[in-house]
Amino acid sequence: MTYSLILLAHGSSDPKWRAPFERLHDALAARMQVSLKLAYMELSEPSLESTVAELAASGVRRAEILPLFFAAGRHLRKDVPAQVEALQSLHPGMDLKLLPPVGEHPAFIEALAAVIAEQAGETLST
Repeated sequence: MTYSLILLAHGSSDPKWRAPFERLHDALAARMQVSLKLAYMELSEPSLESTVAELAASGVRRAEILPLFFAAGRHLRKDVPAQVEALQSLHPGMDLKLLPPVGEHPAFIEALAAVIAEQAGETLST
């Protein structure tokens, strides 16, 4: 396989925080026909650095990084692009592309709005 999609979450030292991201990864991996990895920006393993190194060692030549963030704050404007640039230097035979955060996708906004409306409806009816 020459392509992989990396789901990038912030990271936390609390394993319970990571559980929803792991469930999302597992659900997507069962549905998708591409190499799919879950990595964390900081505080957790696997890190983005170790994930990219593993993919490069396995022959992957192109990887897209999809941030599981609501919006592009400081981390996605500065920290993650700097990580990706450093990784590109370490693995010059690999093309790394940072995608916009999932929270900016119209379908995400619609799905989140539906969940909030459902929750509000449950609260109002109890």
